Amino acid sequence: MKFLKPTMLCLALVAFFTATAIPVAAGGGSAAPPAATGKDLWNYLTHVKYQESFALWPGKGKLYKGTEPHGMLLTTYVNKTALGSIQGKKGTMPVGAIVVKENYKPDKKLAAITVMYKVAGFNPEAGDWFWVKYAPDGTIQKEGKVGGCIGCHGKAKGNDFLFTGELK
Repeated sequence: MKFLKPTMLCLALVAFFTATAIPVAAGGGSAAPPAATGKDLWNYLTHVKYQESFALWPGKGKLYKGTEPHGMLLTTYVNKTALGSIQGKKGTMPVGAIVVKENYKPDKKLAAITVMYKVAGFNPEAGDWFWVKYAPDGTIQKEGKVGGCIGCHGKAKGNDFLFTGELK
């Protein structure tokens, strides 16, 4: 049995570890949807480089005027799944929808990143949304069935718990 040359062996190992580090969706090329944990979601968002690969919420630019508790300035990104629902006026977001809101202070300094991720069966009473708040460095501050998020966003239950824009 012949041994692989060191260069070929290194390439094979790099290919193996790259392929197994972050799952790839079939027919896609983008990372597979993450588990409903703050850590997995953050790893996914950084892997897909959400600021480059997600769209801005239609009709909203960067650093639009916000309200508390999110911040005075906001930038909201949506993945392809969420974008299709918004543009199609579906009324609700489908499973797999991700909405990323960057929360800025008046001086345009990033204060937090808040995310809503629609996960089948996660929390039917709150639209199956998984909620997470990150510090600017990705440190998880809150995650899961966050009472404060659900209590506030529950006022927009008829719009699938979203305030940013109409889904109908």
